Amino acid sequence: MPSLHVCALSRLPETVEATGARHMVTLINVGTPVTRPPAIAEDRHLFVGVSDITDSLDGHVLPDEAHVRRLLDFVRAWGREEPLVIHCYAGISRSTAAAFITTCALRPDRDEAEIARELRQASPSATPNRRLVAVADALLGRDGRMVAAIAAIGRGADAFEGEPFSLTID
Repeated sequence: MPSLHVCALSRLPETVEATGARHMVTLINVGTPVTRPPAIAEDRHLFVGVSDITDSLDGHVLPDEAHVRRLLDFVRAWGREEPLVIHCYAGISRSTAAAFITTCALRPDRDEAEIARELRQASPSATPNRRLVAVADALLGRDGRMVAAIAAIGRGADAFEGEPFSLTID
């Protein structure tokens, strides 16, 4: 069964090793050093340099359509034979948004609210980046349902760093 594993940068090596993942998505500020674990080939690693913001801010990269298209292209090309790890700096906002987006993209038949509730159950601290979700909602033609689903689960519990968690695609 294909699965997504979400973690913080500090938990990346152990998460890749424990899950047997061979594909990885990094969503992190441009210039943040990220060491790709040896089990992840370079061509199976997507690096998306975006800041964890929802509105323009000088000196930061606002997530936009090009970033979300790259994510969608990458996860659609993922063969799902092995797990996929998605991480950001804290494992709370950008990575949880990307996991939600990935699940919605790969399972267009599934209800957005159901996926969001599964996300909340898996990660009490998940607070998906609203900007990433809104851009994906438009690109996937979900008519605001992704945005509404994330709003419905609300902000996650306060945490410095999220605990690693997983979601199943099927």
